[in-house]
Amino acid sequence: MSKMARTVPGVDNNQSIQHFVSNSLWDEQGLIYHIQDDVIKLIGDPENGSIQLDDSGFPKQGNNSVGVQRQYCGRMGKLENCQVGVFLGYANGNKRTLIDKRLYLPEEWMNDPERRKKGGIPSGLRFKTKAELGLEMILDVQRRRLPFAWVGMDCFYGMQTWLLQELEQKGVQFIADAPCDTIVWLDKPEVGIPTRDGNRGPIPSVEKALSKPIRVDEVEGKLDSSNWERVFLRDSERKELWCQLACLRVYPVVDSLPGKECWLLLRRNEGESEIKYQLSNAPPDTSVERLGKMSCSRYWIERALEDAKSEVGLADYEVRGYTGWNHHIAMVLMAMLFLLDMQDQWQSKAPLLTITDVREILKVIMPKRKLGENEILKLIEQKHRARHSAKRSHHKRGKQK
Repeated sequence: MSKMARTVPGVDNNQSIQHFVSNSLWDEQGLIYHIQDDVIKLIGDPENGSIQLDDSGFPKQGNNSVGVQRQYCGRMGKLENCQVGVFLGYANGNKRTLIDKRLYLPEEWMNDPERRKKGGIPSGLRFKTKAELGLEMILDVQRRRLPFAWVGMDCFYGMQTWLLQELEQKGVQFIADAPCDTIVWLDKPEVGIPTRDGNRGPIPSVEKALSKPIRVDEVEGKLDSSNWERVFLRDSERKELWCQLACLRVYPVVDSLPGKECWLLLRRNEGESEIKYQLSNAPPDTSVERLGKMSCSRYWIERALEDAKSEVGLADYEVRGYTGWNHHIAMVLMAMLFLLDMQDQWQSKAPLLTITDVREILKVIMPKRKLGENEILKLIEQKHRARHSAKRSHHKRGKQK
C-alpha cells in the first residue's frame, strides 16, 4: 500500500488505501460475480472451458493474521506458519485466470471467540475443510450457470471420495489426480456376504466385495503396449508436449464396495519416468484425445496462481483481518481480469503476447505520480513511523515469549 501511495496520482497517504482494503464495506461478492461474468465473455466455452480447484499458502510471521497457523504450505513445500487460500480458476486453452477464493480458517481459530473477534471473522461463519470450501465455490459457479465442461483438481482433493461423489450427484464432470495407493477393481466384483472362515468368530452379515481391489500403481504391470497411446497435450514455449496415455474403465472403492464405473488414466509425459494417475467420471465414449486434454488442464491453475503472485501481488499484502484478506484477493482477481482483457485485445497484432508482456507494457506507459519535496518528506515520515511501530511490536512479542 505504501508503494501505491508513492505512485498513484491523487493519493496523499496510504491511510485511505488501508481503510479501503481493510475496513470499508464495499460489495466484494458483487465484484467477484462481475469478474466471473467478464471472464466468461472473454474466454468462456461450454465445450473446452474448465474450472480448476487448488489452494496456495502465504507464509506469515507471528500469530495475528487471521487463519494463520503452522500448516502445510505448498509454496514452501513443507509445514510453515502461514495462511491458506482455496482458489477457483477458469481455463480455456492457454488463457487462464482466477475467479473465486475462500480463506481457510482452521478449527483452532473458529473455536476461539477472542481470535474470531480480533480477526473480524463473521459470527455466522462455521468451520469448513478446504474440500468443503472448494465444493461451495464449484456449486456456486454451477448455480450461476457459468459455462464449463469439467472440473480439475490435484491429489489432495482427488482423494476426498465424498467430494467426487457429491460432484457426480450434482452432474459435474471432473478429472482428479489420484494418489498411487488408490485402489480400484479392473472388473466389477461380485458382492455378497462372505462365508465364515472356520467355526470361530461371528457369522458375517454385511455385504462385501468378494475379490480384492488393486492399487493403481500396480495396474501398469497388467497392461501391454496396445493399451498405451501417444497423445498431444499442449504447446510449451520451447516445444510440443506429448505423453503416453492409458485409459481404462474401472470401479473405485467406496466404503469397501465398488463405486460407479469411471475412467482411470495413467499418464507418462515424454521425457519423464513418473506416471501420474487420475480418475474421471467423463462419459464412457469420451475419446482418448479428449481425456488427454482434460488430463493436463490442471497445469493452468498452477500458471494462474504464478501469474497472480508474480504479476499482480497475490502474496504481497500486509492486512491481518478477514475483510482485508478478502478485499485484497478480490482486487487481485480484478487486476488479473484487466491483464487478460488487455492480452485479448492486443493478441491479434502480437500473437505471442503473454500476461507478463502486458504488465511490462503497462508499467512503462502508465503515468507516474510527480512528488514535491513536502510530499516526499511526508511519505518518509510515514515510512519511519511504520518501521518504528513494527520494531515496537517485535520487541513486545519478544518479551511475551
